[in-house]
Amino acid sequence: MKPLRIPGVRWPWLLGGVLAVAVAAIAGLAFGPVSLPPGGVAAELLDLIPGVDIHSGLTERDAAILLQLRLPRVVLALLAGAMLSLAGACYQGAFRNPLADPYLLGAAAGAGLAVTAVVALRGADLGSLPPSVPLAAFAGALIAVALTYLLGVGGRDRSPASLILAGVAVSAFLAAGQTYLMQRNADDIRAIYSWLLGRLATNGWHEVRLLLPYAVVTTVVVLALRRELDVLSVGDDEASSLGLHPQRSRFILIAAASLGTAAAVSVSGLIGFVGIVVPHIVRMLAGGSYRAILPLSMLFGAAFLALADLAGRTFAAPAEIPIGVVTAFVGGPFFVLVLRSAKRVLT
Repeated sequence: MKPLRIPGVRWPWLLGGVLAVAVAAIAGLAFGPVSLPPGGVAAELLDLIPGVDIHSGLTERDAAILLQLRLPRVVLALLAGAMLSLAGACYQGAFRNPLADPYLLGAAAGAGLAVTAVVALRGADLGSLPPSVPLAAFAGALIAVALTYLLGVGGRDRSPASLILAGVAVSAFLAAGQTYLMQRNADDIRAIYSWLLGRLATNGWHEVRLLLPYAVVTTVVVLALRRELDVLSVGDDEASSLGLHPQRSRFILIAAASLGTAAAVSVSGLIGFVGIVVPHIVRMLAGGSYRAILPLSMLFGAAFLALADLAGRTFAAPAEIPIGVVTAFVGGPFFVLVLRSAKRVLT
């Protein structure tokens, strides 16, 4: 039997990514305020497969905690982590900038402003988001990235540093608009503030069902164009000589990455640094081809966010640390290291 293969990805790395997701999922399901035996958790999950009959040994109460509370939350963490990591890797390739990610380019801020506007002006409930919220977040993310691109690349200065500075400016402007809306709608400020810090609390499977279609579209589009990201990395002139339409490919990739970012932000809040930490680690370990970076970023990003959520649920139990705070603790120092190593790119 031949091992599972994805073109451009060596099977040991692919196997490592799948194992990382499995370990993170089992850990997220087993541990928390109420600890469950990992073996029993795995058996209970296998018992969900039609035709499989395994006695997990879990009590009815433990099974309810596993299937009704933790499983939707862990699946949401895996999906959101995969989307944020995939978007970060896609932005880095499309803009040819090692520091590009949904947070720094303003995509997360644009999506956040759109969600805040829907909640504040239309009275939507963050606990049960309507299907229109991810679409509004997508529009906000796309507008923010477009503004960042126009400000950072549209002028004479086309350096990577100008793009990052433009993203910081756009994010600050959008954050100001978000703060204004929050102050004008004091009744919703507590719920919005909790969402801004990042949270993966679920209302059953509602959030998963809301995110899943957008995640599928983003994954299919970006992975289908992963070869084009490798071509874009050599420059637009060289890409054009190879028969590629750089601007068209870049627009499609950015739109798809923004859709995934917006959908993840709409259900999980503003979670920073995932899109820059995971793709960089994958690039250092598995090489610089986006045929490998994109699928591996999805797998390891999913595992990273599931473990970060587990840390947030357990380190201060019974209280819960917002997941955005956990990722910032990890991502902040890592970003400094990336910034130091990228100095020659930014000058």
